[in-house]
Amino acid sequence: MTAPQVARWSHVGLNCRDQHATERFYRDVFGFRRARVVSTGDAEVVFLRQGDIHLELFDAAGQPAAASGGDGPRGPGTIRHLAFAVDDLDAFVAAIPGGADVSLGPLSFDEFIPGWRTVWVNDPDGVIVEISQGYTDAPD
Repeated sequence: MTAPQVARWSHVGLNCRDQHATERFYRDVFGFRRARVVSTGDAEVVFLRQGDIHLELFDAAGQPAAASGGDGPRGPGTIRHLAFAVDDLDAFVAAIPGGADVSLGPLSFDEFIPGWRTVWVNDPDGVIVEISQGYTDAPD
């Protein structure tokens, strides 16, 4: 009997008004680095990497922006937000170059998990990015 195939997370593709600004944001705020650029003839696709996380940046200049805010869009078929975990939320947010474009929070969720705090920020294209500290899974 053969073992079942296991799927591993690959990446998230982001449509960008300005690929350079989006790349700079994820590099400067979250430590991503450029892993590869693929030319499709009339456009370039930029791949960023931070550890095992990959982002794929597509040029969407001239396309209308999606409506967002708060903790992200709520309609089906849309991504609500990307999320990153940090050890010290306040220190991390304070160190964001140029300041954080906060869309919601920071909020405390101590009533659910003691020490769980979150803030949501906008990336250059209006994608909501959650930054959180203290989340833990439920005990088994």
